[in-house]
Amino acid sequence: MSQSSTDSVEPPSPAITIADAQEQVDQWIQTIGVRYFDEMTNLAQLVEEVGEVARILSRTKGEQSTKPGVALGDLSDELADVMFVVICLANQSGIDLTDALRRNLEKKTNRDESRHRNNAKLVGDGEAARSESPESA
Repeated sequence: MSQSSTDSVEPPSPAITIADAQEQVDQWIQTIGVRYFDEMTNLAQLVEEVGEVARILSRTKGEQSTKPGVALGDLSDELADVMFVVICLANQSGIDLTDALRRNLEKKTNRDESRHRNNAKLVGDGEAARSESPESA
């Protein structure tokens, strides 16, 4: 009797919280990475990883073409690389990213409560709104 394809499917991994991610990255750095790179090196790493995300998006969603034979890479992996470096910077700066993100979302909510809903470029016919905006004149 053959196994159905669902018999071999592994259950999804449990979700990783931001705090869990910070702890797991710290453990990885301490056991495999030896130590954190200094902040300026990590900043350079972050810029490099964001550049890789930009390269993929400019060629898959933008107007840039891909050279024949050049592999673009995996967007999800590159975004995870960005997260890894951001977490390294937060860890070495003593920042609790859960708390920082919570405070940042509250700030954005208070500041932008109706701003985006009242932006003609975002609601209705965005193209018409852009062509009528003063910037396009």
